[in-house]
Amino acid sequence: MKRLEPEIIDYYDNEVIEMITEKYGFSQMDALKAFISSKTHEMLENEDCGMTEFGAGAIFEIWECERVTGDPRNSVYIRGE
Repeated sequence: MKRLEPEIIDYYDNEVIEMITEKYGFSQMDALKAFISSKTHEMLENEDCGMTEFGAGAIFEIWECERVTGDPRNSVYIRGE
């Protein structure tokens, strides 16, 4: 697995965590834990998955899809519908 550069991961972490705190009322620490421990984040860190083709809003939606369905691959962004 080729890992993304830390600066890119930090950008997405900051943006998505802010969206989680705003929508779900999580503390920043709880939002960080929820995002960092997700399959979505694991895919984001893996440069080979190509997740940086998506903006932070799409990554947030993919994370939400994972939260609801258990699998980020159920997201319309990944399925390509």
